[in-house]
Amino acid sequence: MVSLKRLFSPVRSFDPDQAKSFMAEHKEGTYVILDVRQPAEYEEAHITGAKLIPLPQLHDSIKKLDLEQPIITYCAVGGRSRVAAQLLSGAGFKEVYNLKGGIKAWSDHKAVGPKELNLDILRGDETPEEIAVLAYGMEAGLQTFYEQMIEKGEDPELRQLLSKLIDIEENHKKMLRELHAKIAPSGKAFQAFEVTEGSTVMEGGFNMMEFIEQNAPFLDAVQDVIDLAMMLETQALDLYLRFAEKSSHSETKNVLFRIADEEKGHLSALGRLLEEKL
Repeated sequence: MVSLKRLFSPVRSFDPDQAKSFMAEHKEGTYVILDVRQPAEYEEAHITGAKLIPLPQLHDSIKKLDLEQPIITYCAVGGRSRVAAQLLSGAGFKEVYNLKGGIKAWSDHKAVGPKELNLDILRGDETPEEIAVLAYGMEAGLQTFYEQMIEKGEDPELRQLLSKLIDIEENHKKMLRELHAKIAPSGKAFQAFEVTEGSTVMEGGFNMMEFIEQNAPFLDAVQDVIDLAMMLETQALDLYLRFAEKSSHSETKNVLFRIADEEKGHLSALGRLLEEKL
């Protein structure tokens, strides 16, 4: 039962900087970023890892959300999300914040829908084994990008950071191999990676080398390389969080959330370097 008093009471708000600080201080899987816009708006651009429940569907979808988890609601400019925050507060959610200014005020990189990078790969019923392979493909693609940028780049700070990111991506691949070995049918633990390993084509049809070639004219400056790396890391983070939400396998969720937390660290490191270069 929604409390009328709480429904019409003021809701707490975050400005974008406060929301970013909150997200940086909390582990993935412990809070929800809730997008209450329409699907077409979400596909055009959304905050990384955001869960989409359009405002007209929110009342009937409340049971999909955890009463105990903090929720940050947002829309285009803050109007619909304020109503959503009031609705959730009235329904008994303990910690709800509305993002002031909505996504238009959000200056960080945004994730796009799957069509932008040909990553239209989520059916919604993927098995834990399939999710491990898909995530592995994303890691292999990111690693290829960083290796190519090290070869092209001359900036020592950027090369050093990219080298660290390559090591971390390699570790992520190891984690995903180990996860797959635990959950895949006997004898098939590593067969699924044979095509992915050494390939430049990620699961879902996204060719990393082709992507690099297409963007080569825009990769002359260090800032441009960092900006593109941040875009790819944002897409990876968004993909892992979508996988984690869809998976009912606890160990798969834990591995994906752990990788997602490290991807957040990548974005922070790239952001700091970009600030220095600018």
